[in-house]
Amino acid sequence: MSNNVMTRWESMRTDETRKVEELLRKEFPRSDAYRYNPASIRVRVIDSRFKGRTPEQRDALVEPLLGLLPEATQSDIVNLLTFYPDEVDHSLAAQMLNVEFEDPSPSGL
Repeated sequence: MSNNVMTRWESMRTDETRKVEELLRKEFPRSDAYRYNPASIRVRVIDSRFKGRTPEQRDALVEPLLGLLPEATQSDIVNLLTFYPDEVDHSLAAQMLNVEFEDPSPSGL
């Protein structure tokens, strides 16, 4: 018997967000994306190269790949989370951001 239970955020994936994941996973294997509401996509990337880097430096590593996406998809990515492995275990701010990614609050849209 399978114990595969889809989390809420996983159920919010679309064909479009699967393409985001597919593109990012070529360089960043631990990448996830879902459509939060009709106007926004959330993306999470976890990679050891982010350790010791500022959020701006982390984004700079990911954004060239995001630039390869269709413009409409790019404009909908309003939340880009970049963590190094285990960061959510050591940072309260990262924990809170990750919890919101994992269990999204209801959208007003």
